[in-house]
Amino acid sequence: MLTVVGIGPGATELLTVQARAEIDDAEILVGGARQLALFNDFRGETRLLTGDLDELMAWIRERLNQQIVVLASGDPLIYGIGKRLAANVPPEHLRIIPGISSIQYLCAKAAVDMNDIWITSSHGREPDFQAIAAHQKVAMVTDNIIGPYAIAQALLARGLNPTLIIGENLTSADERIHRLAACDVAQRYAMNVVVILNER
Repeated sequence: MLTVVGIGPGATELLTVQARAEIDDAEILVGGARQLALFNDFRGETRLLTGDLDELMAWIRERLNQQIVVLASGDPLIYGIGKRLAANVPPEHLRIIPGISSIQYLCAKAAVDMNDIWITSSHGREPDFQAIAAHQKVAMVTDNIIGPYAIAQALLARGLNPTLIIGENLTSADERIHRLAACDVAQRYAMNVVVILNER
């Protein structure tokens, strides 16, 4: 059985009880180096998650008779690995345990309701800036290539100057949350998530 476990934005105290139980019961734990480091007391087999997802899928399919847990940052189905695994593992061999996404966490810290938020990503993809500009409230998972500054510049180029809420290093000791007009967004931020408020 393969279980994909959302482990939240990074702090183990934000794990759900179910997530913790699934990790404790696993025979094999799969994750990135930072994720596996959160569970250095795990006594089963571990496997480092690399960029070769095709190889990972083949490896998992050979071991579906074991209890495998794949760790997913945040929530596995919000621009996470859950979609890819669900497309490659038969449903009778798959469980997905939701987690607190970095978007949820940032919205809670900034007191931004999520009722009408549009969720997208620039993580490994070119975002649709026309769609972003058309929505009043947008949450984005970012990467090192298209982060807050590039987002702000793209919106400024469209004649907009929205408010960006930038959450850096969420749940870590050096967490910082900025609320800035697009014209004031700096060029560099640490690992982050962005909420864009296109006030009309």
